Amino acid sequence: SVALSRDRQAIEEEISVAGCDPAIFLAGAHLRQGKDQTSIVGWTMGSMAALRALQQGEVHVAGLHLFDPTTGESNLPFLRRALKSSNYDVVTFATWEEGFLVRPGNPKSIRAVADVADPLVTLVNREEGAGARLMLDQRLRAAGIDSAHVRGYETMVSSHFEVARAIASHQADVGIGIRSAAQLFGLDFVPLQAARYDLVVPKAYLKSHPTLAHLFDTIVSRSFRAEIDALGGYDTTSTGTVHSLA
Repeated sequence: SVALSRDRQAIEEEISVAGCDPAIFLAGAHLRQGKDQTSIVGWTMGSMAALRALQQGEVHVAGLHLFDPTTGESNLPFLRRALKSSNYDVVTFATWEEGFLVRPGNPKSIRAVADVADPLVTLVNREEGAGARLMLDQRLRAAGIDSAHVRGYETMVSSHFEVARAIASHQADVGIGIRSAAQLFGLDFVPLQAARYDLVVPKAYLKSHPTLAHLFDTIVSRSFRAEIDALGGYDTTSTGTVHSLA
């Protein structure tokens, strides 16, 4: 026999979310403010890893930001190839700014991807499959730069905050990340593009999970959107928009 260490209802109402946006934890706080006992368990990982975790039934929701330069679209081209199914809802969490995180004052004068290949510049990278890694690789290819010529390319961390922390502690000069991470660690930020961060959820989970729909009600609330906007680098204009994979 198995003895549960927590209340069964609390376990059943727990929502597991894989992705790399730290703001998802704020949604859990807002749920509890509304006298909802639902807790959000965040699994920090890159976009493709989050999608794999969802496909394997390990989490309820996957968050991703994968920008397709061919179509100029975020996420949907990748999801249509990977899922090949209309049994999922894709809901926009927010649009955020992605770019270079650099030390205050930008002492290495990093403005474009070519500057990352300077032998005096040390990069901290994200793991393969992360949206930030994909963006860096796309821009290196477009500029005709071999990643082997980028110092620190093989040095990887697993979140936007870890990129910011490595730069703030002088372990690296630059990394790809989001503006809010730069602001939290007192770094400068060089914007490169805006990308949409979407949440992917199986439609079956929305029907069977007792509180999962509350998460999506929360992110469109005025109070939650105001808090996300205040973090900096987020645009909640499209928050809650549902996209079709058909």
